Amino acid sequence: MIRAIILAAALAATVPAGASAKDDPNTLTHGMVQMNLKVGTTTQAQIIEAFGGPNITTIDGSGQEMWVYDRHATVSYDKTSGFSIGLFGGGGGGGAAGLGGLGFSNKKSRSSQSSRAMTLVIKFDANKVVSDFQSRSSSF
Repeated sequence: MIRAIILAAALAATVPAGASAKDDPNTLTHGMVQMNLKVGTTTQAQIIEAFGGPNITTIDGSGQEMWVYDRHATVSYDKTSGFSIGLFGGGGGGGAAGLGGLGFSNKKSRSSQSSRAMTLVIKFDANKVVSDFQSRSSSF
């Protein structure tokens, strides 16, 4: 029983309280924006819960509060494949030993890297509810 309590305490210490999608910078995707933002409905608190804090907060020329999220991600892919055949043997008679060898190797290495960027600009009304938003994404 004491082991179970210690194990539960150790697990609780390794998983931060309140950990959510906002801790992962890759959650800001076009699909996540469409699912989470609704003009006239979504509040600032809901946005922070979904995406975390913005990179920039400002007031535009007409006095509307604006939040800007700017996320960049780089994905690397490395793969090595191939095969090798080897033969090592010996034999002989009368106390004499023979040693022979044959080897063949063919290895291929492939890697690629891609990047993506996402910028989200959200405007709020006086009640801190989304009044407008725009998002742009690019991959290269």
